Amino acid sequence: VQLAESGGGLVQAGGSLRLSCAHSGTLFGIAVLGWYRQTPGNQRELVATITNRGTTNYADSVKGRFTISKDSAKNIVHLQMNNMNAEDTAVYFCYSRDGLSAEHWGRGTQVTVSS
Repeated sequence: VQLAESGGGLVQAGGSLRLSCAHSGTLFGIAVLGWYRQTPGNQRELVATITNRGTTNYADSVKGRFTISKDSAKNIVHLQMNNMNAEDTAVYFCYSRDGLSAEHWGRGTQVTVSS
């Protein structure tokens, strides 16, 4: 399984970015897709997840600002990030869990919000 992230970069505070992640596919079905983020010296933290049925879950810090969505036919998950602030600066990792509960991670993409 491979997860390929795209869309990271530099944005001003109050601006928007859209991350995308393409999943290479699995014979066991994709149960969950999501995004986590990590800053230096800190643990990786949940940003948002979406299940195969479309149920979403968000970190409190991004509720109302970020939206996760997926294109099931293409195995792509998106993260639309609006009204961004400096605390959103991090490396963002794409995440998946398949039908046998195997977890996979992308390599990460840097998101920097300038104030």
